[in-house]
Amino acid sequence: MKFIFILSVLFISSIGAQTLIGGPCEGCEAVFEYENKVLSPSDTMPHNNSGTKLLVTGKILKSDGKTPAADVILYIYHTNEKGIYAKRGDEKGWGKRHGYLRGWIKSDSTGRYSFYTIKPASYPDSREPAHIHGTILEPNGYYYWIDEWHFNDDPFLKINSESESKARGDSGIVELKKEGNILVARRDIILGKNVPGYK
Repeated sequence: MKFIFILSVLFISSIGAQTLIGGPCEGCEAVFEYENKVLSPSDTMPHNNSGTKLLVTGKILKSDGKTPAADVILYIYHTNEKGIYAKRGDEKGWGKRHGYLRGWIKSDSTGRYSFYTIKPASYPDSREPAHIHGTILEPNGYYYWIDEWHFNDDPFLKINSESESKARGDSGIVELKKEGNILVARRDIILGKNVPGYK
């Protein structure tokens, strides 16, 4: 028991005090579920090779919108090519809700991050645009959700300039570009932008 307590203290001190900011967030705790995996600036989401290959990439920047932010953990999850949060049956924690198309990275010294995955689809029988969810965990322990990645050519996407100006982490609307046999979605994320309570 004493050993487990010491490990817990070491884990908390390694990431700082964990503080949820920006209001309620269902599932944001999933950002901590990478367990003992060593995180890198790039990750490949597990998938069964069906669907359109997608690279989600960009930079994470400090609140000034210019300075690269290193060692920021970004957690993302999304639906499969049928619009389902696909499961294999062995999921734990928030994986039971988010499915297995999820992953964690830690930004490098230049703020870079990337995920290799497949393009998600809209929920079945809905007019909800396809999207990718994201949660940030900063080295100081702040964690919060950011606006979803949306694709600018999605027929269900309604772009509202007012809501775009209030986007958390900056605009999540991305243009898909074909590069070889993969689609690429680039988005830079600004820490704390439009996140209530961010200091």
